[in-house]
Amino acid sequence: MEELLDPALGQVRVFLMHDDNKRRKLKYNLGHRRLLTFGGAYSHHIRAVAQAGRLHGIETIGVIRGEEHLPLNPTLAFAASCGMTLTYLDRAAYRLKHTPEVQARLRERWGDVTILPEGGSNAAAVRGCAELPPEIDIDYDVVCCPVGTGGTLAGISAGLPEGRRALGFAVLKGAGFLAGEVARLQREAYGRTWTNWSLDLDHHFGGYARSTPALDRFAAEHRVEGVYVAKMLYGVLDLARRGAFAPGTRVVAVLTGQPSTSVAACGAPTGFDSGEPR
Repeated sequence: MEELLDPALGQVRVFLMHDDNKRRKLKYNLGHRRLLTFGGAYSHHIRAVAQAGRLHGIETIGVIRGEEHLPLNPTLAFAASCGMTLTYLDRAAYRLKHTPEVQARLRERWGDVTILPEGGSNAAAVRGCAELPPEIDIDYDVVCCPVGTGGTLAGISAGLPEGRRALGFAVLKGAGFLAGEVARLQREAYGRTWTNWSLDLDHHFGGYARSTPALDRFAAEHRVEGVYVAKMLYGVLDLARRGAFAPGTRVVAVLTGQPSTSVAACGAPTGFDSGEPR
């Protein structure tokens, strides 16, 4: 595990753990014949589900927010090349994708499908992400991760040994609702919640897929993905500078999946993984 060296850290030590959280979220969601899920035109989740479907022989259907645009962008072209069937929902219907009415219409059209939520965060995903802490092979006090839908943070918290804590950095503006999502996901997965986690709401840099020149420079300097990871890592350093961590604290910063396809600049967030201009 690589240590981040920065004078601003003082006596705080930060270790970087590269980890594909999309793979963890899907691990216990793949025991189905047909999967239907949702995402924006640049969604990392859509890409991951399509690839998993190809590898495991599962039929996949991607419900994409907005209208079809041809030629397909690299994310959707990759998904289609993996055998994913792409279909589209207008923005009004997409906002209601979680409702029984919209899901009933989707089942009527696509038949017997297992529906995964946008971003892949459900009880099975939480159980997959809970397997991350036991794989950390150094002594540590805090695990930090970016947060889009809450599933990764919910799982890490559930898998922590006694005395450790988790800190998630929301990449969305106005993401206070995610605290409720993390608790809900833990209850669905384990029938209980944990109190060993907290959520930072101050390092979203304007919202989902929004950035600033300072964040762009930081992402380039540290060679990390900008939509999720750079915000988390910037937040860790900022909190360390401000003394939020006690001297001697050992932090593991989880660098979640580093996709090669960039995400277009986005406007006001829907609150999930729709990396599409809105």
